[in-house]
Amino acid sequence: MSLFSFPEDFVFGAATSAYQVEGAVNKDGRGESTWDRFCKLPGRIWNNDSGDIACGQYHFYKEDVEIMKDLNLNAYRFSIAWPRIFPKGERKPNPKGLDYYHKLIDELLKNEIEPFVTLFHWDLPQALEDKYGGWRSKEVSKIFADYCAYVVDNLKDKVKYWTTINEIS
Repeated sequence: MSLFSFPEDFVFGAATSAYQVEGAVNKDGRGESTWDRFCKLPGRIWNNDSGDIACGQYHFYKEDVEIMKDLNLNAYRFSIAWPRIFPKGERKPNPKGLDYYHKLIDELLKNEIEPFVTLFHWDLPQALEDKYGGWRSKEVSKIFADYCAYVVDNLKDKVKYWTTINEIS
C-alpha cells in the first residue's frame, strides 16, 4: 500500500482497545475489568472467548509496531486499560502497568508512529462496579477524572492526542 495517493498531512492509522488486543489479564498486577467478568458468564460471548490472551500485544508490542511500520501507518489509536494502571480502580497505581504503556509509546515514536491515546474503552475496573455500581455512580466519574489526570501527567511528554471515552460499555 502506498501513501502517495493521500494528502501529505493525512493521518493513516489503526485503532484498537486494550481489551481486544493486550491479553495478559493476570500479568504484572493488572486488576479485573468488567469485561473480564462478563466474558466468564456462560453464553454471553460467542465460543466463550475472552480477552485473557487476545492478540497478545502486551508481550508482542514490538512485533505489532513493526507490522504497523510495514503497513506505512503513521498513527495508532489505542486505549489504556484502567485496571492495568489502577488494579482496584483507585488509590494505588500499578507502576508495572504504566511501564507497559511507556514502552509501547516509546516503540511507536521510535518508528515514527504517532500515539493517539484513549483513556477508557470498555474496561472499567470491576472493583468500581462492585463498590459503586460502575458508571451509574457520580463517584466513579470523580475517580475517572483522577485516573485521567494520573495517566496524562505521566505520559504527556510523549503523547499529543488524547480521547477520554470510546464506548462506555
